Amino acid sequence: MERISRPVLAGILTALVGFTSSSAVVLTGLHAVGASPSEAASGLFALCATQGLGVLWLVRRHRIPITLAWSTPGAALFASTGLIRGGWPAAVGAFLLVGGLILVTGLWPWLGALITAIPTPIAQAMLAGVVLQLCLDPVRGFAAHPWLVGPIVLAWVILLRFARKWAVPAAFAVTLVVVGVDAARHGGVHGALLPHLDWTTPAFTWAGLLSLALPLYVVTMAGQNVPGVAIMASYGYQVPWRETMTVTGLGTAAGALGGGHAINLAAITAAMAAAPDADPDPGRRWIASWTAGWAFLVLALVSAALTTFLSAAPADVTGAVAGLALLATLAASLSGALSASEGREAPAITFVIAASGLTFLGIGAAFWALAAGLLIRAVLPTTAHPGPAHRTGGTT
Repeated sequence: MERISRPVLAGILTALVGFTSSSAVVLTGLHAVGASPSEAASGLFALCATQGLGVLWLVRRHRIPITLAWSTPGAALFASTGLIRGGWPAAVGAFLLVGGLILVTGLWPWLGALITAIPTPIAQAMLAGVVLQLCLDPVRGFAAHPWLVGPIVLAWVILLRFARKWAVPAAFAVTLVVVGVDAARHGGVHGALLPHLDWTTPAFTWAGLLSLALPLYVVTMAGQNVPGVAIMASYGYQVPWRETMTVTGLGTAAGALGGGHAINLAAITAAMAAAPDADPDPGRRWIASWTAGWAFLVLALVSAALTTFLSAAPADVTGAVAGLALLATLAASLSGALSASEGREAPAITFVIAASGLTFLGIGAAFWALAAGLLIRAVLPTTAHPGPAHRTGGTT
């Protein structure tokens, strides 16, 4: 019984930690690019369902503890970019384009090689700039609602000291309590509780391509898929790259029509299913990922209720837990951006532009940050060019 229960428990925890650590980030990002509460709930449902089904397919085919996740850096990108020309339909069109790009990456490896050729400091600087604004939300939220945000931050600090991997889930749990108490004082919670899919007809625009699709593809590949492969390799597992890109590309495209932005290889939470803690026998750890796949499908059923519940709170409160969830990503990205001893001007410019939130010619800051960083790196002479090693900015 213990041999069965141990990987099953690891799989359930993998799904719960991934969901509670970043679902608030996803909802914040989808709202920022124009999703209504109903459309955001649909997007969260689509993400849970597609990654759950994708995990079950890959695990059944290969019997390795492979785990998928949604693109948390991508959701943070949306929060930084905000509403683009064309609104929510243009954002959905961008999600579809990303699915196509991921699919092409699996079929033609040169596209993946092109992404890994982006210097690590510049990719990490763009990611750091993108998540910075969300990481400021706990500060802003505490200033605006100290009695609501204070308990959330306190729970995060305490668990950070004694059980680091549970710090964000604990903050999320306290957020639910805080929101429940606040909602009870203001008339309760109103809205849809059952899961649903809202169909959105996509619109394909240049603003969607340059402001959302290309930056989302870059951060998903560099911040999740590449480190996900490296983490799996560290535990002795070879990711079936082509099939994984095909599954996540098709899953992203299918989920996009319901409002989901992107699914990819898990990075940090991948270790929860692939490490010896899941099972001493490497040949049995696939059970943890198999269980996680089913757990994601169960979590999809509560996604609408969660969205309705969190929407009852002031935006500063839900933004606070989203910001806390991204602090580790910010720290890792800043470290990677400044890792080179020379040639730091290009990453610095990339970070500043990405963090500025500017929109120029209808195109968001992430695109201009990446373009400027690559241009400055090409123009300025450097003696140290760190290679495109594996990225460390993944969140789930």
